[in-house]
Amino acid sequence: MDVTTEGELVELEGTGVRVLVFAGSRRPPSADAALRGLIASSSGVPAEDVELEHACATCGARHGRVAVAYPLTASGAPWYADVAVCGDAVVAAAATRHPLGIGMESATLDAGEAIDEAAFHADERRALDELDAARRALVRATLWARKTALLRAVGHTDFIEPSRLALTMPGADGGVGRIVRSVPEFGSVWRRVEFHDVPVPGNRAASVAVIT
Repeated sequence: MDVTTEGELVELEGTGVRVLVFAGSRRPPSADAALRGLIASSSGVPAEDVELEHACATCGARHGRVAVAYPLTASGAPWYADVAVCGDAVVAAAATRHPLGIGMESATLDAGEAIDEAAFHADERRALDELDAARRALVRATLWARKTALLRAVGHTDFIEPSRLALTMPGADGGVGRIVRSVPEFGSVWRRVEFHDVPVPGNRAASVAVIT
C-alpha cells in the first residue's frame, strides 16, 4: 500500500525538501511506515526495501534524525530524513541536499515558568509574554518544535541548553524562521539554518529545520 496517497505532500520551496503530513486519521501509519513511504515515492524504490537506522552513528544511542541506510541518492550520497509523531499526527521529511530535522509539539496553555526558563531565551520569553493566552500557546509550541527540529538536524553534539538560542518569532517571520542569537558550538552553521513551519490540524505545531 502506498501510504503517500493517504497523507498531504508538501514541497518546501527552494530547499528540495518533501514533507508528508498525516493527521486526523483513525489509523495513521507508524513513523517508520510514513518515512519509508516518502523515501519510496521520492526514490522509486519499493517501500519495503527502504532501510532505516535509528541509532546514532557516533554513540549508538537512539537520538537525532533517522538515517537512511538504503537507498542512496542518485549521486551515491545518503538521504537526509526525519520523522516526528504527536498524538494521531505523523510528519515525515526527506531531502537529497540538505540536513534536516523535524519537531512537533502540542500547544498547552501553561507549561510552567521553570520549563519555559529552561526552553526559551529571555528575548523569546519577553515576546511570548506580550501575546494573549490563546495565541501564546501555539507560538510557544512552534518555538519549541523549531528548537527540537534543530537539535535533531544537527545530530550528535555536546548538550546545548535551548534557552541559549533565540529564534525569530513565529507569526512575525512569515513561517520561515531564523536563529538570531546562537552559541559558539554551532560556529557559522547557525546562519544557514531555516525553520519551515508545517501546518498540522489540531492543537499542535510542527516545523522542519533545514541546514542550507
